[in-house]
This record gives sequence, structure tokens and C-alpha cells, in this order.
Amino acid sequence: MVLEPVLCPDCSSTDIVRHGRSGAGKPRYRCRNQDCQRSTFIRSYTYRGYLPEVKQQIVEMALNGSGIRDTARVLNISPTTVIESLKKTSPLECDE
Repeated sequence: MVLEPVLCPDCSSTDIVRHGRSGAGKPRYRCRNQDCQRSTFIRSYTYRGYLPEVKQQIVEMALNGSGIRDTARVLNISPTTVIESLKKTSPLECDE
């Protein structure tokens, strides 16, 4: 039997505990590091719109002038996901 360590995607901490299951039945984990921004996470998301890489692409495409429908079509996600992701993005994240 091989045990694979679970790392927090934000702080790379190994102080992780199980925190129930998602709606799709996948295990949810919680980082116990007090300084970590992320409280819970799932190792493999069912929907691509939840991935941090996709959220970063949404911001980059918006800064380059792509529309919401165009971004949704290119990334194969819902236009509603694009809008909600842009609403949650702080102006400081756009400057980086």
C-alpha cells in the first residue's frame, strides 16, 4: 500500500485533514495552517471553472480585451462562471 501525501495548493503544508465530501462525492480537505488563505480544497475538481489556473486565465483574457462569452467559449466553461470569477477578483490581482 502506497500513501500519497496531500499538500495544500496554496501554502504546500502537509498539515491537512479530511473535511467531508463534495457534492460530486469527492473528498474535501482542510488546511490547518493558520497563515493559509485557502480553508478547504478538493484534489481533483469535476468542473474546470474551479481550477486556479483557469481563474488566472479568465483574468488575463479580460485584461487583454476578450469578452465574457468569448472567454467562456475558449475555456469551455459557463459565462456565469466567468462573470463571478471577475467579480471576486481584487484589483490588486490584476496589477500583477
